[in-house]
Amino acid sequence: MKAQGKPCVAGLLMARELDFLGQLLRNPPRPFVAILGGVKVSDKIGVIRNLLPQVDTLIVGGAMAYAFEKARGSEVGTSFFKAEDAPIAAELMRFASDNGYDLRTPRDFLVADRDAEDATIDYVPSGQIPADKMGMDIGPQTIAEYSGVVEGAKTVLWNGPMGRFEVTPFSKGTLEIARALARATEKGALTVVGGGDSAAAVKQMGLSDRVSHVSTGGGASLEFLEGQELPGVAVLDNAV
Repeated sequence: MKAQGKPCVAGLLMARELDFLGQLLRNPPRPFVAILGGVKVSDKIGVIRNLLPQVDTLIVGGAMAYAFEKARGSEVGTSFFKAEDAPIAAELMRFASDNGYDLRTPRDFLVADRDAEDATIDYVPSGQIPADKMGMDIGPQTIAEYSGVVEGAKTVLWNGPMGRFEVTPFSKGTLEIARALARATEKGALTVVGGGDSAAAVKQMGLSDRVSHVSTGGGASLEFLEGQELPGVAVLDNAV
């Protein structure tokens, strides 16, 4: 509760967070592209539903892409996958289709026999992941498509890596998206990286200073983008 008669204001870091995240929700320059990766669709369903009507293109990558594969009835092999996410992915695809929203999922994948630096890798089209292989990254066709969309954007939000970037053979998708984000920034785009893994990825790749803002908000930034009222923001004087 706000102290009686005393101002309640944000610190500089929080003010910067609110400024950049707020710009994404208040008439952002277009095209506006959102890139969502990571593991679970259920963790980001609110963000996806809230952003789809606002963005020009929403790109899906990371492990949660396999929920969309499964929702289409495709084999996902030994890829990381939560069974409860497939119906959610199916509902989101229907929501996008019914409303004419541009929701994109990978065209191809990098697959491996195991999660290791010396793994044997291959590339397969969407819908053709072998039963004994695991998807570990987006493939070259998807990298080219996604990079082009990102580089042509005027506003980009990126939350979640494209693959298991911590392991060298599976890092290219995330690296190339980060590079595309840097090129978009150089062209004048507003680019915001949110989420711990995404922030770690751009830092690891030496690109943190080549994007507009790297969010430290974590889960709270996702809740903000979902449109939820955050208690720590609501109590501020002249809160936005």
